[in-house]
Amino acid sequence: MKQPHSLVQSFHGAIGIQDRMQIFHQTPVTIWLTGLSGAGKSTIAFELEAHLVSLGHACYVLDGDNIRHGLASDLGFERKDRRENIRRVAHVAQLMNDAGLIVITALISPMREDRAMARDIIGRGNFIETYLSAPVDTCARRDPKGLYAKARSGEIASFTGVSAPYEAPHDPELHIDTATLTSAESVARIFAHLRRKTLATAHHEAGA
Repeated sequence: MKQPHSLVQSFHGAIGIQDRMQIFHQTPVTIWLTGLSGAGKSTIAFELEAHLVSLGHACYVLDGDNIRHGLASDLGFERKDRRENIRRVAHVAQLMNDAGLIVITALISPMREDRAMARDIIGRGNFIETYLSAPVDTCARRDPKGLYAKARSGEIASFTGVSAPYEAPHDPELHIDTATLTSAESVARIFAHLRRKTLATAHHEAGA
């Protein structure tokens, strides 16, 4: 029988987040990439991860497609399922942040209230909402799987940008126009933000 949440206790070990920050020389954050399918989320996420790792940072990508093969394999693409998918990913990201890692998520996450939920779960100070914007037609031209064409022909239901809405962030920490910037340029902008806001702080604390 499933136990009620009131009977479940949280336990904390002797090693805290400050200890892990000193080990990894970084402030753990979640870079939450959001945007339409084809906006460049996965490409930019994995290029950013490779760049950070090359500099000695511990990080990991939680990619929406990969998550659908395991953690969210029981979920569909209806509104409630998308929200549950985001909730699960946010909790995993929070745990990975607690372990000291930088997390990069690549999910469409189309609704503002769901991204707000993710921010609350992860922690407002650890959440870097990064909006990758590109027009629908640009995303459709990039689409190697032909998903936009299938959505427009009615073969795919609830497809964001065609038959389901996307709510752009009102005030994201970063807004990157991937229709005009290359993936390398986009990665450089995200890294510059991290260097100013988190990596520099962590290195200063480590050397103090």
